Amino acid sequence: MSRCALVVQRRMTHYRAPFFNCLREHLAAHDIELRLAYGQCTSDEATKGDSADIPWARRLPTRYFLGGRICWQSLAAVASGCDIVVMTHENKLILNLLEQFRRSGRRVALWGHGANLQSDPGSARERFKRLVARQADWWFGYTSLSVPLIRKSGFPLERITVLNNAVDTQELAALFAMVTPATQTALRERLGLQGSRVGVFVGSLYTQKRVDLMLEAALRIRQRVPDFEFLIMGSGPDLNKVERFCAANSWAYSLGVVTGWEKAAILSLGRVMLNPGLVGLGILDSFVCGVPMLTMDRGGHSPEIAYLENGVNGAITANSMDDYVQAVCAVLTDDGLHAKLHDGCVRSAGRYTIENMASEFSAGVEQCLAAPIYRGRT
Repeated sequence: MSRCALVVQRRMTHYRAPFFNCLREHLAAHDIELRLAYGQCTSDEATKGDSADIPWARRLPTRYFLGGRICWQSLAAVASGCDIVVMTHENKLILNLLEQFRRSGRRVALWGHGANLQSDPGSARERFKRLVARQADWWFGYTSLSVPLIRKSGFPLERITVLNNAVDTQELAALFAMVTPATQTALRERLGLQGSRVGVFVGSLYTQKRVDLMLEAALRIRQRVPDFEFLIMGSGPDLNKVERFCAANSWAYSLGVVTGWEKAAILSLGRVMLNPGLVGLGILDSFVCGVPMLTMDRGGHSPEIAYLENGVNGAITANSMDDYVQAVCAVLTDDGLHAKLHDGCVRSAGRYTIENMASEFSAGVEQCLAAPIYRGRT
């Protein structure tokens, strides 16, 4: 290989590993070697059980300070001979600053949201983040929503690549395609479902998901659509609220964490996906299984909210219980509207994939290598 790109991750998660395998192939096709390096997670992160190992990647010695708020990883052993280093945009990463402010012929690119969307933009942390954001030669933004956030630092638009962040959905798509009417009938009988106006939720149950509001919305939807039933997949700190709600309402079902074949089969029963709280990568489940997601315009969503096109592949209502309930009821009862949103989901599923994300990333690396160094300009 004539060129080398180093991508650094503080830690490796299982959902990101398929992307890097895909990116390696894309870069190799353009005569660029991918050198991937990652470190160890914190003790708190270890309890999540979401770490992964990639055999061909390099491991970085990692040290945390101040309760995990500062992280040190050395690139000396892995960066030699690389033409570009791509690092995530995190305040805690000291190594970023060393690379960004070092004057060398090696390009430096940042990868991230451009800001913490759940943080106060006026805080000292966010102001510092914007300050160092322009000390780069290229930017890889998660979604189109990242672009204005990156631009706020003064970074030029022509040096930003939008990746359209995704995870591997091939397994879920394959399992979903295997679901038959007979399977659905058997599952309905096992769950005790009476009709077809089924709402689903899939994800973690915690404060930012607005679980209380979701359950209140479900009650109001049931009042307006008497055969509405609700399947809730997930666990988390607010699981007890969901379990109490389901115990008191026979048409609601708490199913816990569901994966693989069963997850695909349950999603196939859904007509609408309820999520009035934070929307993130879970929207890809909506697209792959053709179940339109409805959420609220509440602020604080992850960048993947950019994928939800109101009235095309889902709906974003005002931050109002009445508006939200009305919108959900419309999708449950209007076959034409449901068909339109379902078709939009199917089209979106083909757009937001790790293959497309790897293609955009590879193109951005090539463009950065071809451009003069920008870092340090005012």
